[in-house]
Amino acid sequence: MPILQVALDFMVLDRALQVAAEAVKGGADWLEAGTPLIKSEGMEAVRALKKFRKPIVADLKTMDVGRMEVEMAAKSGASVITVLALADDETIRDAVEAAKKYGAKIMIDLINHPEPVRRGKEVEALGAAYLCVHVGVDQQMRGESPITILRNVSEAVSIPVAAAGGINSETAAEVVKNGAEIVIVGGAITKAPDVIDSTKRIKNAMETGRAVRTQLYKKYGENEIREALSLVSTPNLSDAMHRKNALGNFIKLGEGKIIGPAFTVRTMDGDWAKTVEAIERADEGDVIVIDARPGNAAVWGELATWSCKVKGIAGVVIFGAVRDADEIKKVGVPVYATSVRPNAGEPKGFGEMNVEITIDNVHIRPGDWIVGDESGIVVIPRERAVSIANRAVDVMEHENRVREEIMRGKTLSVVMELEKWEVTR
Repeated sequence: MPILQVALDFMVLDRALQVAAEAVKGGADWLEAGTPLIKSEGMEAVRALKKFRKPIVADLKTMDVGRMEVEMAAKSGASVITVLALADDETIRDAVEAAKKYGAKIMIDLINHPEPVRRGKEVEALGAAYLCVHVGVDQQMRGESPITILRNVSEAVSIPVAAAGGINSETAAEVVKNGAEIVIVGGAITKAPDVIDSTKRIKNAMETGRAVRTQLYKKYGENEIREALSLVSTPNLSDAMHRKNALGNFIKLGEGKIIGPAFTVRTMDGDWAKTVEAIERADEGDVIVIDARPGNAAVWGELATWSCKVKGIAGVVIFGAVRDADEIKKVGVPVYATSVRPNAGEPKGFGEMNVEITIDNVHIRPGDWIVGDESGIVVIPRERAVSIANRAVDVMEHENRVREEIMRGKTLSVVMELEKWEVTR
């Protein structure tokens, strides 16, 4: 039967141990002291996991001094230690010899290797006990998957092959079918509010060969950006972008969330010609973003909003004034503005469409993704939309687990061990 290895990629040891206990109850076979956990807590993490009486994987990702690092992990109780395939042959050879002395084994991680099949054969000859076809977290955010190279590697070697990289209950069966004898799962278990149930679902998929559907712990591609963004909040997106590209202090008229590519307009304060013409030029699903500062006279109103409803425009963001506020709320198209005034200007036609605009030092280009909710507006650079959307989903999923731990009786500062990690300490 395939082995389920749970990757405990935490900063806080107590959180890792709690999830480990629940994962074991759900059927986890191996427990992995993930690289972040080892960097945060050292070999104490490996020692602490021994109490569960499961094989422990020390994910050191060793690149040099193989003997020293392997001995350190093995003496602490690790059964399997990871070494990077990118490491020198001598490093791998020395790591293998060190592991033998303590009854441990070496798993070679193929992450980022340009020729995984060739390197897999080479490290097998060097004495590696396992290979790991691994798509890293940052690669997953671009929608990459280990399945594309897993079969080629597993067919080329005779040692067991592990697969890691965004695996969930929908994909676990597929990686087993493609040659994985060890299925390494991180977030789909460690971010789950109910770890026991999530572990059982993945284990069931592995053993039956049937996918178990899930709405979480998956990565989205170019054609699924809107779907991914619909799952997350603007705070999630701001966190995913290192707190950048956020805009606030808006008056929100109308219910609903804005999601869509920007169609930009720059106009004079009060000149509403280009703002209305933009409705014709924009595509269905676009968000019209208007720079009409300072906003002494309205450039938008009820009739323009109805035009957006007919055209299928996703929403409107106005750095300037809007009027007909009561009527706009009834239309069903969300409109954000920085001020509300009863007086409009004249449609003189000054301005331009589909050009880069800058508001509060945030650059907004045609095609950049705009997301708006009750917390404000976030601008996502179009070339990073897939990555940012996936990172925001990851933020949301991590928060789901933290919320669960708070509901069990801990405060946020205790869960995150904030005092330990304060910069000023």
